[in-house]
Amino acid sequence: MKQENFNIVRDSKGKSLSPGEPGLRKPRILVAPLDWGLGHATRCIPVIYELLRLDCDVWLAGEGIQEALLKEEFPGLSFLPLPGYHVHYGRSAAGMLWNLVRQSGKILRAIKDENNWLKKMVGEYGFDAVISDNRYGLYHSTIPCIFITHQLAIKTLFGKWLERLLQKRNYKYINRFTECWVPDDESENNLAGELSHPGKKPAIPLKYTGALSRFKSFPPVSSPAELKDHLLIILSGPEPQRTIFENRIIDDIVHYPGTATIARGLPGAVNLIPSTNTIKFYNHLPAEELNKEMIGAEYIISRSGYSTIMDIIKLGKKSILIATPGQTEQEYLAKYLQEKKIALTISQKSFSISSALQSVKSFSYTIPKIEEVKLPQVVSQFIQSLKKD
Repeated sequence: MKQENFNIVRDSKGKSLSPGEPGLRKPRILVAPLDWGLGHATRCIPVIYELLRLDCDVWLAGEGIQEALLKEEFPGLSFLPLPGYHVHYGRSAAGMLWNLVRQSGKILRAIKDENNWLKKMVGEYGFDAVISDNRYGLYHSTIPCIFITHQLAIKTLFGKWLERLLQKRNYKYINRFTECWVPDDESENNLAGELSHPGKKPAIPLKYTGALSRFKSFPPVSSPAELKDHLLIILSGPEPQRTIFENRIIDDIVHYPGTATIARGLPGAVNLIPSTNTIKFYNHLPAEELNKEMIGAEYIISRSGYSTIMDIIKLGKKSILIATPGQTEQEYLAKYLQEKKIALTISQKSFSISSALQSVKSFSYTIPKIEEVKLPQVVSQFIQSLKKD
């Protein structure tokens, strides 16, 4: 993008500059993902690359493992500390629901706090637009703000009346943004079903970007070929369920006769689990290494988190999905994808590696191909719209 054609121009402190003044710069875009697991951060990666391709000045915000992952992927980009929602899930389905209800006040305060934070940052750094992945407070009255979510409908265990109530509250926040981007296909060839294709849509413009994955479908020459009986197990998500599932995997993997790689989903962690000749443990795998590991695995075992699902399907891999107990979104996705023969699903309670591998022998996978042209179109249209303001 040519800077002289960009009308929204400020100096480094956010002071407006007229088109004739020196110091014209690139459009400054803030990208900030939610802190519930790594998925919100990983699916922002292809969006960030599109912004950089369009010559934008991209800034990032977050904390913790999201910060570690994004700094690893984009070491040259400016990063601002932004506290997360710090939601803790329960050890059971009932406990998870109670914990979310109990923490609702904290979540609402976090949304208000991040909105005040954004007002301050816009004044200080002169952002021209914001892209928020599921952070409800990152809307602003004077600059365009994008909200990314695949969860327009919210599934519960308590019937349609509560789902309608939650959707109404969800849309109350989403409608404060300029646009809503949905990381899914708009057609029937979609991955999130009713979650991303509800009967009632938000009031703001809705754009489907197609599935978002940071991974490449075709491996580099140095990537290993797919190994028979080689497993990749990806652990992710909020605590304590991440650790509960990890402990089950550790107890089970010692009896597995093949080879396996276990990515613990803990970037920045210090404590290591010792590897063996056949079982390799990693606290975290950089994107390129994880990409290679996914390509080299015969089967991928993971949570049914939506971002992980998009990565798996982008690479056309056979997967075994284990929904986080009580997380209704993951439970819905796992069931939906099994019905479409895209992935095999097993509950955490009944999961074992041996039984899972026995089940895949009789499961006929039908994995769709992901189109990759929609995201560039959506991002380009957004940047062009900024130039017209």
